[in-house]
Amino acid sequence: MSIRIVVADDHEVVRAGYAGLLATQGDFTVVGTARDGAEAVRVCRERTPDVVLMDVRMPVMDGIEATAKLHSGPDAPRVLVLTTFDLDEHVYDALTAGASGFLLKDVTAERLFDAVRVVAAGEALLAPGITRRLIAEFARMRPRTPAGGTLAALTPRETDVLRLLAEGLSNPELAERLRVGEETVKTHVSRILSKLGLRDRTQAVVMAYETGLVVPRTG
Repeated sequence: MSIRIVVADDHEVVRAGYAGLLATQGDFTVVGTARDGAEAVRVCRERTPDVVLMDVRMPVMDGIEATAKLHSGPDAPRVLVLTTFDLDEHVYDALTAGASGFLLKDVTAERLFDAVRVVAAGEALLAPGITRRLIAEFARMRPRTPAGGTLAALTPRETDVLRLLAEGLSNPELAERLRVGEETVKTHVSRILSKLGLRDRTQAVVMAYETGLVVPRTG
């Protein structure tokens, strides 16, 4: 199946460049582009893409608000945020609004292609090291949501799995740590996302930090 993509960026050259690059891949179809967040929301609702490459800073409506609007709607696409700096508070806000991950704008073509495929499949946290560092950095600055009520629906084992997810463990690593099979791990992760109303592992990591289940390292 072809992965349907929308590219949203207020710079025409950047927008056209990403669209042209993505179109070189046989399993990608660029179904639309947008010059601002409002247009991105409209195009996505009309074209129902699987993935949106979303610039953070755009006129009319920024990428954070556009991500939140898409995340709350039906058939929500997965959003990859585009940014110039890896430690960017706006990117953190986009992740909390529902983005699945982020890419630096100087990303290589192969990394871009891989990222789109990973996010479309919903299989893994994108760029886990950088993403966790970003989440930890800004979660430290924000007031925490008490974990009790938010995480009360989880079983003790699911809480352990969420904590390990936030540490960046992959499914094979989780299986080894917990001494269970990978299918069992996938079941735990699926139940965690369902119980907490989350779409993917990135959102789970954000929640683990924001509730204080995982405390950012200070050193």
